Amino acid sequence: MSDERVEPELARASTPPAAWYRGEEQLARERERVFGRTWQLAARACDLAEPGQFVATEVAGEPLVLARGEDGVLRALSAVCRHRAGCVASGAGRRKALQCAYHGWTYGLDGRLLATPEFEGVLDFDPRRFSLPAFQVAGWGPFVFVNLDPQAPPLEQFLAPVPAQTAHLPLDRLRLYRTHDYAVACNWKVYVDNYLEGYHIPIVHPGLFRLLDYRAYQVETGRFVSKQHAPLRPQEAQSLYHRNLPEGAAPEALYFWAFPNLMLNLYPDNLQVNLILPDGPRRTITRFEWYVLDPGRPGWEQEFEASFAFSDEVQAEDIAVCEAVQRGLESRSYDRGRYSVRRENGLFHFHALLQEFLARP
Repeated sequence: MSDERVEPELARASTPPAAWYRGEEQLARERERVFGRTWQLAARACDLAEPGQFVATEVAGEPLVLARGEDGVLRALSAVCRHRAGCVASGAGRRKALQCAYHGWTYGLDGRLLATPEFEGVLDFDPRRFSLPAFQVAGWGPFVFVNLDPQAPPLEQFLAPVPAQTAHLPLDRLRLYRTHDYAVACNWKVYVDNYLEGYHIPIVHPGLFRLLDYRAYQVETGRFVSKQHAPLRPQEAQSLYHRNLPEGAAPEALYFWAFPNLMLNLYPDNLQVNLILPDGPRRTITRFEWYVLDPGRPGWEQEFEASFAFSDEVQAEDIAVCEAVQRGLESRSYDRGRYSVRRENGLFHFHALLQEFLARP
């Protein structure tokens, strides 16, 4: 990354240089200093609820295994064997120990090294020094998060004020209903930039513009989180969500974003999670997950399909504009622009956090 500094005053600030959105070196720094130092959504709580359950995953390029030990403690452990860097776990399921698929070294679900086949005669070898490294892990609602940085603040502090503002919702009872991945030909930050402002809604999203009261659209920023909220127009919301809304009621859509790549979209009938995963400097995987409370009730499937079709329409519109922006960022004639003070404070907040984390040693 260059030594460019984000202007502290939004009204005077310029957007980041186009170079932020290109190049392997920039992405490598972001994986290390941004993704490697923030709380990353890594698994679902229901897959790790009982002793012996495990999930193998990857965070910021680091192979991990999340496992709940026989002592009931949930741990995030390195999935790399301490012998010759083999893999100690893949997939998900239930087991009593972790075994390397290369030479059979075996570890407990607490990370302790338990067995080293045919290792007799090795001098100055203390198995206690070859436990699997552990990382920060914490749960909230139906999710499990991991942070590779031992100095990072606790998850609840990182997500604040989201836990407090959603405490009245039965998040612990929500269950995954559907997942869908979109491949987008743009840098991951282009997609996040687009999400963090409603400025483009009147032009890019005619259907969403009819649903939302755009004049009341607001963005609030916190330390690591921002919230976008706007009332839904009652008649349009009734048609889309098939709810018997009280007369004159204006249900609200809440869009929470947690730095750098997690989006929690709360609608009247579901929680939609978007996880933004870099797939190279100019490619992004946008992972959508829908969580619902009572998918078995009569008529739910038809209601969800209508909601999904609307979401898919909005996503197609976003993909088209994000890919066009990426092409524009490759232009010789463009470097940076300016922010709308009224509509792009969330975007400015994101860029300031990026600058802060990338500048850390």
